[in-house]
Amino acid sequence: MSDKILRCLLTACTFLFVLHGLAQTKTFYAVDQAQSRVIRAQAGKSAVDWEWRVDQRIPDSARKWFSNLSEVKPVYAQKYLLITASGGGVALVRLDDKKAVFVAYAGGNTHSAELLPDGNIVAASSTGGYLSLIRTDTTVAPAAVQVTRIKMPDAHNVVWDRKRQLLWATGGTTLYGLAYNMNCKNPALEIREQLALPEAGAHDLFPVFGQDKLWLSTHDHTWSLDFATKKFSEVTAFSRIKSISSGPETYPLIMLRAIDTNKKWYHQQLINEKEAVIFNIEGLQIYKARWDVPNTFSYPDTHKFTICQ
Repeated sequence: MSDKILRCLLTACTFLFVLHGLAQTKTFYAVDQAQSRVIRAQAGKSAVDWEWRVDQRIPDSARKWFSNLSEVKPVYAQKYLLITASGGGVALVRLDDKKAVFVAYAGGNTHSAELLPDGNIVAASSTGGYLSLIRTDTTVAPAAVQVTRIKMPDAHNVVWDRKRQLLWATGGTTLYGLAYNMNCKNPALEIREQLALPEAGAHDLFPVFGQDKLWLSTHDHTWSLDFATKKFSEVTAFSRIKSISSGPETYPLIMLRAIDTNKKWYHQQLINEKEAVIFNIEGLQIYKARWDVPNTFSYPDTHKFTICQ
C-alpha cells in the first residue's frame, strides 16, 4: 500500500472517530415553547432524548406562571436545571426524577435566572425592569416565597462571577456588577461596577466556557467581554440572537437566532457563528439552548445543592 493511500485512510478513520466521539458527548438543553417543555438533545442529531414538561411537573396553582419558557441552565454539577418562563415562573428541577424541588414567582416577563452562592436565586424581568432576589425557602408555598425587587431597566440576564464575587446584569446601555450581601434570609444587592455596553438592546449574557469572559448578544451583534481588558469584541453581526453557548474546544458555538419577524422570537434550529445549522427539528420553538458542560465561571467544581431553608 502506498504512503499516499495510507495517509488518506488514516485521515478518514480519524475524521470518523472524531465524529463518533462528538456525537456521543455534545449534549445540550433547550426550552421548547411549542410544547411548554425543556428538552435534551445532541448536536447533529434530529431527535429529543429527554424532556421535562410544565403540565406534568408544575403544580396547578403555579402552572400559569410557566407560559413561554425562557431559560434553562444546568446547575449544581449538572444535576439540576434552573428554568424560567416569560409568565414569571422560576423553577429548580432535579434531573434524576424531574422533580421541581423549588418553584417561585418573579413576574414581569422573566428572561433568565442565576444561583447565588448561598442557594438563593436572582431573576431578571424585562417588563417593569427589575431583578428579583428570591429566597429559596421550601417550607412555604410557591406563592408565599420571599421576593425582593431591585430596579434594573430592561432586565434580561444575570450571571454570577465566582472570581470577583459579583453578579453581572445588563440594564439599559450598561453592564452592572453587583455585590451580594450573602445574607440568606435577607438578601440584598449593591452596584459596585459599571461598564458601557457596545450597543443597546442587550439580551443574552452567559459565560464563555473555560475562559474569564462573557458572551453578550444585543439587537444586531454578538460580543465577547474579556475581563483582562474590560473590552467587548464583536463575534458576529447577527441580529435577534436570543442565546449563545460554548463548550470545550471540539464543541461548536450554538446560538438561537429568532425567525426574521417581529411577531416571532423563536426558531426550530440552532446555528454556529458561521450560520451553519447545528441542530434542527421541524415544529420546535426553541428560545434558548445551553451546552450540558460545567460552568466554572459561576460555580465551584464540586457544587452541592443548597437552599436557604
